[in-house]
Amino acid sequence: MQGPGRSGKRDWAKLVLGVYFVLFLAFIYAPLLLMGVLSLQGEFGSITFPFKGPLSLDWWRTLFDESRPGSNARAIREAAAQSVWLSVAAGAITALLAFSLSMAFRRRFRLDGAAFYLIMLALMTPGYLLALGTQLFWSYAGVETSLWKTALGTNVIWGIPFGFLVMLAVWNRYDETVEEAARDLGADRRRTFQEVTLPLVWTGIFGSFLFGFTLTWNDYDRTLLLISGVETQTLPLQIAGLTFTAAIRPDLYALGSATTLGSILVILVILVLVTLRLRVRGAGKVERVEEELGEVESFDIESLGGTAAR
Repeated sequence: MQGPGRSGKRDWAKLVLGVYFVLFLAFIYAPLLLMGVLSLQGEFGSITFPFKGPLSLDWWRTLFDESRPGSNARAIREAAAQSVWLSVAAGAITALLAFSLSMAFRRRFRLDGAAFYLIMLALMTPGYLLALGTQLFWSYAGVETSLWKTALGTNVIWGIPFGFLVMLAVWNRYDETVEEAARDLGADRRRTFQEVTLPLVWTGIFGSFLFGFTLTWNDYDRTLLLISGVETQTLPLQIAGLTFTAAIRPDLYALGSATTLGSILVILVILVLVTLRLRVRGAGKVERVEEELGEVESFDIESLGGTAAR
């Protein structure tokens, strides 16, 4: 017999949503997997499917061996290093500004709605138009565009709305009573902020950093208009230059797979380090609490002993 409230009919809504979810994952990750497979082709491989063997790492070696004919290892390595530093700087600035802006929106204030949409303006503007307007502004001001002066600032502006929305989501589920409890126990504003607020919202700050880092790491159109032609380019610009000036080769599949794996590895390492730090910090707090409890218990025993003797 069927239990109460159960039906023998199939739940088609969940089935349809499950199929949609699987197709969604396939649409996102199938090209990445296909790119990784094609990067393992032999010397007879091409940029089209299907796979042409034998299985080889030849196209991966072109990314590191400068002596191989047609290798762009040095230019790719320099562009990758430039992109990493630029993305880290953009992520850090984006996280700081998004967190600071979100702190202001913890309380209602006059014209807060207008301020919110002003922050969201960069999100509503196409990236290419944002870069074009910024480039025209600096050109009118007589300032020479460069990677670290103009391109970095534009990428930060583009990433702030994403980080800001992440921080707003964190604050919406934040319990302010923990701060009140900390102040009732004698903690000042600075100690409450450092030991209570930051540990509870660090996931939002890290998410804002990831948005700023990822958007800058993958950027092409905004950076293209805001750098000079003599400086070292970023990795997306370098890849675009290779595809425009020479025939596309499977070593670009290897480069794409390497950057994807590198990004995943960096995120995993950061998460592991943060988790270990939180565990060590939590263990230290537990030890301090146990020591305080031990002192209280010993004090009570001594007090009882003195009372009994009297």
